[in-house]
Amino acid sequence: MKSFRNIPELLLPAGNLDKLNIAYLYGADAVYCGVPRYSLRARENEFSMEDLQTAITIARNLNKKIYFTVNNIPRNSKLGSYHKYLEQMARLKPDALIMADPGLIHITKNAYPDLDIHISVQTNTMNYAAVEFWKAYGAKRVILSREVSIPEIKEIKDKVPDMEIEVFVHGSICIAHSGRCFMSNYFKNRDANQGSCNNACRDLYKVYVTNPKQNDEPMELITDEDGTFLMNSKDLRAIEFLQELCDAGVDSLKVEGRTKNDFYVGMVARSYRNTLDGIKRGESFDRKWLEELDKLSSRKYFSGFLTRDMEDQIPVEEQNFQNNEFGTSLQKTHHYVGLVNGYQHKNQRVIIEVKNKIEKGDVLEVINPLSEDIVPFVVNEMYYKNNLVDVVSGGIGSAEITVPFEITKQSFLTKRIL
Repeated sequence: MKSFRNIPELLLPAGNLDKLNIAYLYGADAVYCGVPRYSLRARENEFSMEDLQTAITIARNLNKKIYFTVNNIPRNSKLGSYHKYLEQMARLKPDALIMADPGLIHITKNAYPDLDIHISVQTNTMNYAAVEFWKAYGAKRVILSREVSIPEIKEIKDKVPDMEIEVFVHGSICIAHSGRCFMSNYFKNRDANQGSCNNACRDLYKVYVTNPKQNDEPMELITDEDGTFLMNSKDLRAIEFLQELCDAGVDSLKVEGRTKNDFYVGMVARSYRNTLDGIKRGESFDRKWLEELDKLSSRKYFSGFLTRDMEDQIPVEEQNFQNNEFGTSLQKTHHYVGLVNGYQHKNQRVIIEVKNKIEKGDVLEVINPLSEDIVPFVVNEMYYKNNLVDVVSGGIGSAEITVPFEITKQSFLTKRIL
């Protein structure tokens, strides 16, 4: 296998400053984030303009990149305040703005012609002519639609070689065309195109169709007594195909998930970072990274439309795009039980922020941001508020566990699901 000098950028989501730090620490080259008003993550988005300033400082100190999202499709009511927000964002000098709305792009280019713009996946760019259009308008990068396959990506890059191409490789997938959906707005008055999607497509439905063979009487289509999942896409996972994406000339590999937790951000960054580093060294894909990603909650995985023309390389169980069993993300192999906040050498105790229940006798695994190795240990002594305890529960804050070796700050602790 050939080695690569130019490996695509690994781009991770940041829903807050803690996740931003985790993303960089676990291997991201860049992150994307934004304030709720002009972002497609209006809920569970903790960024303020002051936080963006802090984020810029962190990125510059680490020599990493940072992009601000301005990717919703605003109504007239949001246009008046955009100039103020734009001025504040431009003053911070992000590496680019990720944008979808032609009106906001026009305003931005007129006011700050030197500010780089990346064209959001929300524009549904699927062909090289559209990429050429955005290039002519002055965009630096296009984030291609999730519906584009690897051969189509390669053709686009061959036709427009001097345009940066970004591709989604991991995370949730919408049943709508790359996120343009009206279901949430229709059912709950929460507009997905304004960043307020409630994931109505994941719900359990009962559907009736007209059956002409039965005098047009409704015929119920159900999977079981509760109903069926009709629009519940599995989650995208393309880590096995990073080599092919490198061969296609992709410039940036993007992970979805600004509303996901810090464990998700770190584990995805770690797995994809190590896989890309392996490609750079000329190594074959190590399937252990599939097992690492199985430690995360998911709706099951598939490789999306990227491998639409590669059925012979896809396991049969992954060729079904829909999850017909459950509509929420479930854990498969491990529970995330703690984030390491420090280590006390004097009493050999690790300080953790407890995420899920830990009991005396549990075998925990340490996932270190600086190592590929997974180190296990047995919980023999646990302290909460300096009291010796046998059980701690998620959400209680900090606890301490006696461990005979130092554990790096911001490591994750997990335990296997029995």
